[in-house]
Amino acid sequence: MAEFARVIVEVARNREFDYRIPAALRDAVHIGSQVIVPFGKSEARGYVVALPTVVTRTGLKEIRDAAGRKAVVSETMLKLARWMADYYLAPYEIAVRTVLPSAVRKKGAAFVERLQVVVTEKSRDPAAVLELHKRAPKQAAALDVLLGGGPAFMSHLAQSAQTTPAAIRGLEAKGFVQIIKEKMTRDPMANQTILRTEAPPLMPQQEDALKIVRQSIETLTPPVVLLFGVTGSGKTEVYLQAIKHVLARGQGAIVLVPEIALTPQTIERFRGRFGDDVAVLHSRLSQGERHDEWHRIHDGVARIVVGPRSAVFAPVHNLGLIVVDEEHEPSYKQEEAPRYNARDVAVVRGKLEKCAVVLGSATPALESFANVRRGKYALAEMLVRVDHRQMPVVRVVDMRIEAEREGRVNVFSRDLIEAIRTRIERAEQTMLFLNRRGYASQLICPKCGYVAQCRSCSVALTYHKSTDELLCHICGARQRVPERCPAPKCGDPAFKYAGLGTQRVETILNKLFPIARVTRMDSDTTTQKGSHRRILSDFRGGKIDVLIGTQMIAKGLDFPNVTLVGVVFADMSLHKPDFRASERTFQLLTQVAGRAGRGDLKGEVIVQTFTPYHPAIQAARRLDYTGFMDQELEGRRELSYPPFTHLVVLTLKGASEQRIQFAGEQFVKQLQPRLGPQVMLTGPMPAPLARAKGLYRYQLLLRAPLTKQITDPLRQVLVEFKWPNDIECSVDVDALQML
Repeated sequence: MAEFARVIVEVARNREFDYRIPAALRDAVHIGSQVIVPFGKSEARGYVVALPTVVTRTGLKEIRDAAGRKAVVSETMLKLARWMADYYLAPYEIAVRTVLPSAVRKKGAAFVERLQVVVTEKSRDPAAVLELHKRAPKQAAALDVLLGGGPAFMSHLAQSAQTTPAAIRGLEAKGFVQIIKEKMTRDPMANQTILRTEAPPLMPQQEDALKIVRQSIETLTPPVVLLFGVTGSGKTEVYLQAIKHVLARGQGAIVLVPEIALTPQTIERFRGRFGDDVAVLHSRLSQGERHDEWHRIHDGVARIVVGPRSAVFAPVHNLGLIVVDEEHEPSYKQEEAPRYNARDVAVVRGKLEKCAVVLGSATPALESFANVRRGKYALAEMLVRVDHRQMPVVRVVDMRIEAEREGRVNVFSRDLIEAIRTRIERAEQTMLFLNRRGYASQLICPKCGYVAQCRSCSVALTYHKSTDELLCHICGARQRVPERCPAPKCGDPAFKYAGLGTQRVETILNKLFPIARVTRMDSDTTTQKGSHRRILSDFRGGKIDVLIGTQMIAKGLDFPNVTLVGVVFADMSLHKPDFRASERTFQLLTQVAGRAGRGDLKGEVIVQTFTPYHPAIQAARRLDYTGFMDQELEGRRELSYPPFTHLVVLTLKGASEQRIQFAGEQFVKQLQPRLGPQVMLTGPMPAPLARAKGLYRYQLLLRAPLTKQITDPLRQVLVEFKWPNDIECSVDVDALQML
């Protein structure tokens, strides 16, 4: 048994400490154990990362306690955390904390126990029971309930028998009952009925894809498969049957989905096939539900895990397969340190666990397709829809012509209005997509041109009609709508609401079609637990005619009665100051178009745009991924952008713009001489979002063919350089956005 333990503590920064293991804890302390250790003048929670046989320091302090008798983090997951810390330039203890959900890490995390009351042999003695009725009628009443209905929880029994817990304790003292502590599992699916399903026969293209995935599971040749399938081609069924194969081999699986909104539908499909073998992990669960689900996985009770990016760390036993659905989605990128991409972490975990990884998408990220062309990933293609259903017809409406014809810019074109009316008359369903919530994107004074701005951020405030207030979508600041223009020397009361959001679309649609059942699904309407499931269930059940939503309705959802998808303003993501803007727009349009015509009825997509001839919009109209990819890759190659280089973004934040600029310039003076000739450095310069939450923002951009060409010298300078106390520096390796 080990005598020493090397521990990382949550309050340290990239340091490990040696402790002595007391004899009483040597059976309980393993690599990966959570421990309580003396730290300074207090105690700290930490994790054992090694059990050294020899230590150089003397007078080591002793570990004070261990949480349980089992390790909470496996050695493989500690290696994964070490890789994340190294690759993403983050402290090791933060990477380890990321691997464990807070519901498991936090002090006092435990199962809920309830007291169950069961009868003993004495309760079957008629003479003893008769004597009890004479002497203690309240106790006898509780015993009668138990004899008539079987074991019961203490609280329920006291209520049913109209007695008190003290009376029930008296029964136990007299030997009539036994009170047992029973662990209660907080099941997030407890109140739902999910019907079991059977696997349908596969199409030839699904069989071919499944064959490649099975080969990967069995031989790890290839270790990573990119499943490129058009929307509605049956990728999920390939996942399900691949997991069935994994379970038959005695292994487990993880399925990642990009949005919490997708999780309910995905869970229903997986639980319908695999029952209680499926666990779910996501942020909308209560802390107790997350704690219990994690332990179901950790104890080997659940072998399949479904969830967003953090589910990539689920402690699945004998992992055989990781599926990353919609692998192109930017929501797989963590915004806080360590700023990991769950897709890339899945690939590294697959290598460490020796398990297969499947990346699925109708619009793969250019980085993934480039890896196919380099021979790193295998490619499985599914280029037609299930049962050879037709792909939707995509029509592009030039809103410039529409505005000229109408004499003003309308939210809906004539074509889209007529198409919605037709669907309502046919009792078919419509989805309308606009990736901006709120009612109006700007509050403008038409007299002086004043625009309501956030006081802390360099963005305009968005008007939300439901609460009649102005809201900043960056920092969350709220303001009441002013009665008059607050600009000096103006004071005009005639405000104009410019731009649009999902609330405004909903208002206009209700006026155009007063009999239609219209529902909005965005982050404003899905704040309550279960709201995603409720809205999607109502839509699937035909209780909603038109569903308006942001990007949470744009991918992965399958509703057979949806025959029309309208993209209200396709240009919104196209003109952002980001080299990925065209790729994101193409992916978003293609994904949202894929929601139409997934049943027996033919689908139609209407895309409203002011730039109808942009290559991304034209490629989406043709549903031509390969053509778009070839053109976009050529542009990226010429400009040395990913996937031909790796991009690292340093963001500096502070209250003084001059101090940020000066500190950034001093940092570059130390960094520049250490960079090789392959590294391109730009900045420091103001970020596209120049101010947020009251802080100015500057950026440094570094690009190089290999990540290590940037991170090795950058790591050294980050250790040596002393940032002023009022300036914060964050590092984003393989950054997906540059705002």
